[in-house]
Amino acid sequence: MGSIYCIMGKSSSGKDTIFKLLLDKGDLDLKRIVSYTTRPIRSNEKPGDEYNFVSIEEKDKLVEAGKVIEIRKYDTVHGPWFYFTVDDGQIDLSKNDYLIIGTVESFVKIRDYYGKDAVLPIYIEVDDGVRLSRALERERSQEHPKYEEMCRRFLADQQDFSQENLDAAQVSNVFKNDDDSRITCDRIAAFIKDRKG
Repeated sequence: MGSIYCIMGKSSSGKDTIFKLLLDKGDLDLKRIVSYTTRPIRSNEKPGDEYNFVSIEEKDKLVEAGKVIEIRKYDTVHGPWFYFTVDDGQIDLSKNDYLIIGTVESFVKIRDYYGKDAVLPIYIEVDDGVRLSRALERERSQEHPKYEEMCRRFLADQQDFSQENLDAAQVSNVFKNDDDSRITCDRIAAFIKDRKG
């Protein structure tokens, strides 16, 4: 039986980088779960790679069809953005292990959907000062920086990823990523290999 490893962390914690590094480790043989979002695509992203980018109307059709496993709405300074996971045939736990990026809330809903034994949390922790510096650097590199949204996300993450929420969701696999994401990736890879036996 396969497993789903859910990478979580506050914005600019390095989870996207670690996600890609883990997928590149052929010996782990992890398949990517591509989540969906209605937010605008960033200049360095490709549709179907980081996310499936869809319209609000397309999101509504998936919800109506009963295909949405979990969905989160963020009231951003640019209007509502939705992030969600869809039962679209990507996942076959009888054949593969998977990797997905999510939040505490999405992890809990995916775990409830597929079962506690199948879904494991991996929380990436980073000093807040380091995160803020990374977020600012990333936003500066965008063609149209969204600094207000960056600040909103930074503050919202303090609540969303509070110790209370992590404890309630039983998230105990914590990996610090203050320095080098490759070293953090190697530690997570060792954890996954140990889990696989």
